[in-house]
Amino acid sequence: MKTTDKTFDSVKFMREQRDKLSEKLSKMTKEEILEYFRKRRAESKVKPMG
Repeated sequence: MKTTDKTFDSVKFMREQRDKLSEKLSKMTKEEILEYFRKRRAESKVKPMG
């Protein structure tokens, strides 16, 4: 099996993003977390399929 050098490590990126979000959310109350995700959903340019 031939391997190639990665220019982007998606697993590493996802873990970094998860860790940043976990740290941010750990300092919020439940109400703040819900408001954070409501705001993010409204700002998101990615639309769910369906």
